[in-house]
Amino acid sequence: MDMMKMRRNKSSRLFDMQTISLKFIIVILWIITGDECRKVHVQTGGSVTIPCHYESKYTQHKKYWCYHSLGLYHSCSILAYANETKGDVSVIDHPDQSLFTVTMRDLQHKNTGTYWCAVEIEGIIHDVTEQLNITIQSAPDLSVMSSSVTVDEGGNISVQCLYTSTYNNKTKQWCRYKEKRCYTVGKSGTSEYSVEISDDGSGSYTVVMFGLMKSESGWYYCSIGDLHVPVQVTVTVAKVSVGDEQVTVKYSVAGTTTAVTTDSSSR
Repeated sequence: MDMMKMRRNKSSRLFDMQTISLKFIIVILWIITGDECRKVHVQTGGSVTIPCHYESKYTQHKKYWCYHSLGLYHSCSILAYANETKGDVSVIDHPDQSLFTVTMRDLQHKNTGTYWCAVEIEGIIHDVTEQLNITIQSAPDLSVMSSSVTVDEGGNISVQCLYTSTYNNKTKQWCRYKEKRCYTVGKSGTSEYSVEISDDGSGSYTVVMFGLMKSESGWYYCSIGDLHVPVQVTVTVAKVSVGDEQVTVKYSVAGTTTAVTTDSSSR
């Protein structure tokens, strides 16, 4: 009987050691294979909204925003969970878009550090995270004139991205978070819209998107090197008055009007 008990105890210890080793391996793999870190610069006293995308299978999982000044995730402090506001931090989940947004206000130099978008996973598997380095500066190396743009469907938008002289010779881009699709200086076309980027070479480049469809609503960013600045683009359905009624204007991919439908709710 004692011999059987000793064997069980030995097996139990071996299982515990294997479990600990597995956890250690998972942590090491996460460190080695983690996603590229986004870097965001924000003006002192300003605010920023960060989009955090996640896979649709995590819709029901808890999301949170975590911070550590020295970049140690396992020691980070959870600043807020989704759909709550704590101090100057608000986190809002948008499950229909498979993303949550984090807004931080009145940022000061002490807020410089490493942050994580995180989705809580139970068990020994590590939480799903994306790392960001946020730096608070009196004069940010990369910024935008407006972080939110709204346009009627079929219309155009213009976004001005400002940079310091350090980045004069760096590649300037305009990217969409969802598909991680980027455009560089020049003119690019898709089946749905075209993008034109012009750089004045002295601290500013301008992005113009033509013929936007409602499906192009979402989060984009100005990018130079590893610096990102988020911009939210909202494309609304255009409505016009016809007599005493309002109708919704629908556009084809080419941007021409194809049909109008009566908006009976406006009668």
